[in-house]
Amino acid sequence: MDTTSTRAHDDIRPAPRALATEAVHAGRDDLARQGLHAPPIDLSTTYPSYDSRGEAARIDAFATTGAEPDGPPVYGRLGNPTVARFETALARLEGTEAAVAFASGMAALSAVLLVRGSVGLRHVVAVRPLYGCSDHLLTAGLLGSEVTWTDPAGVADALRPDTGLVLVESPANPTLAEVDLRALAHACGSVPLLVDNTFATPVLQRPAEHGARLILHSATKYLGGHGDVLAGVVACDEEFAGRLRQVRFATGGVLHPLAGYLLLRGLSTLPVRVRAASATAAELVRRLAADPRVARVHYPRTGGAMVAFEVYGDPHEVIGAVRLITPAVSLGSVDSLIQHPASISHRIVDADDRRGAGVSDRLLRMSVGLEDVEDLWSDLDRSLGRPGRGAGNCATSHAEPVPAH
Repeated sequence: MDTTSTRAHDDIRPAPRALATEAVHAGRDDLARQGLHAPPIDLSTTYPSYDSRGEAARIDAFATTGAEPDGPPVYGRLGNPTVARFETALARLEGTEAAVAFASGMAALSAVLLVRGSVGLRHVVAVRPLYGCSDHLLTAGLLGSEVTWTDPAGVADALRPDTGLVLVESPANPTLAEVDLRALAHACGSVPLLVDNTFATPVLQRPAEHGARLILHSATKYLGGHGDVLAGVVACDEEFAGRLRQVRFATGGVLHPLAGYLLLRGLSTLPVRVRAASATAAELVRRLAADPRVARVHYPRTGGAMVAFEVYGDPHEVIGAVRLITPAVSLGSVDSLIQHPASISHRIVDADDRRGAGVSDRLLRMSVGLEDVEDLWSDLDRSLGRPGRGAGNCATSHAEPVPAH
């Protein structure tokens, strides 16, 4: 195996291709030249070198810019060839110059905050709702950050000289609320906009095309797609990627090579999985919107496989009654999952802040998988129980997906 560089795309820069083609081939363009079909897994933690002077020069260069070292790998904390393939592929799918992978989505967000904080820009402007742990990380100031919460229209007024980042999740977790990313990027001015694109994936939305400088993914979700890998990744320009690599090296939040391999494999079916699950989700939304046991349905105009709905009855009874759908936190797997955000994913957020962001105590969040729609509906229909007296439905449409509220 050729390990002269951790950059899988060094000498092969293909012409622009359709996203479905990129999903299959990006990060793998050099394999045929090496006589390989499946990407190799490099599990080495260290690499031999008899040129210590050359090693010193490469380490100095990395310390200066964070650029990936030329030549063979040095040490697993600086980079890994298998992980680099995934990073190359994700960057091409998001349309950015680079991507940097981490051990989890929270490690990726932490690295971004550390990069901005290291130059004295510790203030963050953020729009709720966010994933509960992202909200907690900012609110608690665990990394020395200070946060101003605002709605999208208030972002420009919330900016300060020490603002280092504007953070938004669209569609948002768990209400699926959407933001006009182009307008928000304009409001940010020179401050980088970070968009958590976990729910939409690059199949449905590419934030860089709307002016976002940083795109965050909990790669644990749709990018991996099978509930068996924990990872995070930031897609960005090469300059910011260099700083992220330096933080990753210093803090050790590296992605294991086997996880990198599973993520690269997951990307190859990402468009097919997302589109199939989205079609099923849209049909479930249509049925939920017409159901008298459901008070409100949330579904983004972007589409996707995530559905949120508020019930008239006890949401905990619904969770306890499902049999085909798995009652579990997380999302984006091939099997369908359902959870109660106020009890799990957003429990760590202050109750008033949580409710103020639209995360009601009766809200359920469902990640639609690849099962047959009739089987999923049968499980939901039984779990929702009998209609209560006086129950009505406030969904705005029964014929097409309901816009997020």
